[in-house]
Amino acid sequence: MRDSLGTKPLPDSAESKALLRASGAVRQIERRLFLKQGLSLGALTLLTGCDVTDTGAVQSVLNGISRWNDRAQAAIFNSERLMPTYPESQAVKDFRYNAYFGENQIPKIDGASYKLNLSGLIDRRRPWTLPELYQLPQESQVTRHVCVEGWSMVGKWTGVPFRTFLQCIGADLNAKYVGFECADGYYSSIDMASALHPQTFLTFKISDEILAPRYGYPLKLRIPTKLGFKNPKWITAIFVTNRFPGGFWEDRGYNWFAGV
Repeated sequence: MRDSLGTKPLPDSAESKALLRASGAVRQIERRLFLKQGLSLGALTLLTGCDVTDTGAVQSVLNGISRWNDRAQAAIFNSERLMPTYPESQAVKDFRYNAYFGENQIPKIDGASYKLNLSGLIDRRRPWTLPELYQLPQESQVTRHVCVEGWSMVGKWTGVPFRTFLQCIGADLNAKYVGFECADGYYSSIDMASALHPQTFLTFKISDEILAPRYGYPLKLRIPTKLGFKNPKWITAIFVTNRFPGGFWEDRGYNWFAGV
């Protein structure tokens, strides 16, 4: 099965098909793309005089601008610069739910049978069970989650630094990208420099409690250096690659690097 724009294979399951057909999901996608594309086309008209009725030419120019933006953000990214942290008293307990579908469609994941699958440029590709993941050394951070829609929240997240996990599985740390696949059909990817940033975590808890399903149980990426849509929830697979993997929103026009 492919997603609605035919960009990347999605899990061929009744659940993922239902999610992508859901009217709530469609409305969320249309609302986000209307905001983004409206701004992009307006800027394009002013800056280039491009005929916005020529959709092929418009998309070509926008793709070029987006690729340039990605390269520029990657060039100035400082893998040692830390995002601000906050006292625990500022962490929001009832963190906002955010997805392209309603809470009644949150994936139901059985922790007892859950396995995190690994592939790509990784030496030790065996699947990881949830108890094995919980045994990894864990740290906490209180950082701000910044959504592309304009809101932000401070939360306390606990998990294993992603660098530690990548080293543990023998990932090629010189590879270009790390990709994620999720139980809801979502997919995302980040550059290796961002994956190795000290504040990038695979998280198991929020506010010192095991992630509730609405927050991504059993596994969520927390990456405060990027916008919220680069923080995938309900992760079921991780892969390392030198081939550009794209992403759910990025394949629909969003900027890929998405730095904060």
